[in-house]
Amino acid sequence: MTDLAQTVAQSADSAGLHATVPALLIELQTELGALAASATAATERGRRPFRPPPEWASRLAGLAYGVYLLADQSGVDLESEIRSVATATERSAASRRMDAPPDWPFSAH
Repeated sequence: MTDLAQTVAQSADSAGLHATVPALLIELQTELGALAASATAATERGRRPFRPPPEWASRLAGLAYGVYLLADQSGVDLESEIRSVATATERSAASRRMDAPPDWPFSAH
């Protein structure tokens, strides 16, 4: 368990935040909705360029905290899984670059 995962688990224990996986998923939907609402308001419903509003960092952190708590409650080593996804993403991107025609979308010269 990483330091961050352990910090989340200890704080959740102290605060009595452990819940079932379905309940945590609903809470995550709420956190994601709040983050989306912040982006919607900050861009005036997409009419302005996105600039992170003052509450952005704390809302994003709340979402991440919930994901770590969900991982803890479901026995997932989140750091290891994220590293696996990152490695697979890099491999996939490298494979796509190798498979692309050399002049696609235009010549680099």
